[in-house]
Amino acid sequence: MTAVECAADPGTVGLPTTPGLPDDAYESDGQLTKSDVRAVTLARLAPLPGELLWDVGAGAGSVGIEWMRAHPASRAVAVESSPERAARISRNAHRLGVPYLQVVTGRAPESLVGLSRPDAVFIGGGVTVPGLPEACWDALPSGGRLVANAVTVESEAVLAGWFGRVGGDLVRIGVQRAEPVGRFTGWKPAMPVTIWSVVKP
Repeated sequence: MTAVECAADPGTVGLPTTPGLPDDAYESDGQLTKSDVRAVTLARLAPLPGELLWDVGAGAGSVGIEWMRAHPASRAVAVESSPERAARISRNAHRLGVPYLQVVTGRAPESLVGLSRPDAVFIGGGVTVPGLPEACWDALPSGGRLVANAVTVESEAVLAGWFGRVGGDLVRIGVQRAEPVGRFTGWKPAMPVTIWSVVKP
């Protein structure tokens, strides 16, 4: 039997397994679900040990990565149409301790065909793509969770339509951060994010 003890260098700040890691923990081109919104999103996805998440329109892969960091048995598939972003997701996953994150490079919904059935789905990008919300909804079993985020009027309209048809919870999150204003400090608002979450009957 071999025992290995890992010791951090003095002054190292560890990263928790709770959701909402700092944004600078990720390499990204700006397509990143920001920390505060990510924490709310993952709370609504409700990761449980052994379950599988589809992270569709994964961007930097932050939601799938933090889903897997919640428990060693958690699994996730990150679906991203941009090869450059897909490579970045793999680098982020390796650096943040979840190298087994499956990365699928391709456009959804076509790239979803043949994937293992998910327990939860997050749509972080592409909700306005025809057929994508339907494909994600149809893939879920009874009791599966679907969470989708929107920042544009057009994507909000899609979420509002689904909310009207199948219910769930529709909220808008607004985050403001303190930043310098001359010699003083003021609040700078980020773009509000609309979050639709639902459990499939």
